[in-house]
Amino acid sequence: MHLQEDHGAHGHTHDPQEIKKIVNRLARAEGHLHRVKSMVEDGVDCSEVLIQLAAVRSAIDNAGKELLKQHLEHCIVEAIREGDRESIEELNKAIDRFMK
Repeated sequence: MHLQEDHGAHGHTHDPQEIKKIVNRLARAEGHLHRVKSMVEDGVDCSEVLIQLAAVRSAIDNAGKELLKQHLEHCIVEAIREGDRESIEELNKAIDRFMK
């Protein structure tokens, strides 16, 4: 799903500043993952690589939590007002996959 600055794929408004923060978090996690890949290629101790992988996973999880908060505050509130049961069901499916 591609989020635009003002509207997500579902057509509900997101706060552009908050979305930018999430994108920045993901960019940092991406850079961190690239460094971890280099660590593996350079033969860095496996324990250190695992610690860094855990940090990357945590950064991605935190970005996901922030996106979920945005979705709840903006999109799901609107979906409830409109009686949009499909959006709520889609969120439930997404949460199930995210929390695996």
